[in-house]
Amino acid sequence: MTSKRITGKTKLIALLGNPVCQSVSPEIHNLAFEFHGLDYTYMAFRVEKNQLEKAVEGLRSLDATGFNVTMPYKELILSYLDEITEEARLCNAVNTVYNNNGKLIGHNTDGKGFLLSLEKHHIIAEGNKFVVLGAGGASRSIVMQLALEGAAEVVIFNRSKPAALNLMRCVKENFPRCHITCFEIDMDIIKLQCQDAIALINTTSIGMGEFVGQSIITDIDVFHSDLTVVDIIYAPAKTKLLQLAEASGCNILNGLGMIIGQGALAFKIWTGHEMPMQLINNYLIEKSD
Repeated sequence: MTSKRITGKTKLIALLGNPVCQSVSPEIHNLAFEFHGLDYTYMAFRVEKNQLEKAVEGLRSLDATGFNVTMPYKELILSYLDEITEEARLCNAVNTVYNNNGKLIGHNTDGKGFLLSLEKHHIIAEGNKFVVLGAGGASRSIVMQLALEGAAEVVIFNRSKPAALNLMRCVKENFPRCHITCFEIDMDIIKLQCQDAIALINTTSIGMGEFVGQSIITDIDVFHSDLTVVDIIYAPAKTKLLQLAEASGCNILNGLGMIIGQGALAFKIWTGHEMPMQLINNYLIEKSD
């Protein structure tokens, strides 16, 4: 593919967050624009908290097509938008914004993007049980989407029980048919709950950054061959958790599929085109080698 030139007609799509230098979003979206021959460019902007409102209004004034929002602003951004979707309301967070003739509409594609990655490996939400580690923003998006798409049961484990209780209450209020419980981290209880679960999902940061080489699961008896273990971390590609699970005979998935899935949904919202997901997947795998 040839290098794309920015013209006077090029449309802007942005990423707002702090930090943003580690994000692969500019690479995957610009590659997808180039694939389709679309005159867009995607740029990442590090924004301080006290400048977020100005940054949003600046993008509106510049008639940007839209933007992504990453940590730590997925909740704060709600104050500066004109409208949000049902998924965003349930998650109380927005990661994708579309500028509809000056009206900023917030979406949350994280949970649906995650479930798309599961579906590619023949794991569906409807009628199944899931064990989720963590109760932060990523967990909320995933748990709400699981409930929205008909999961029979979700069990949340978190070091802080108040956050898990808050998420559990929200699911009960909106999806009473989904049986949901929460516990503090306890290996014996996790082992018991995983016995009839289709997937164990880590949404915590244990396994990346300063926690590289660590696993939130310390007892390999938690794993069994019918369990799929998913870590939403994508760098490193195989966390300690996934290494232990794989050695125990589990199917494993990292967070690469979620990144591509949520990005593909955002790409469709902004451009109306399908993201070339296999191309993006191959690019990111090559990049990580």
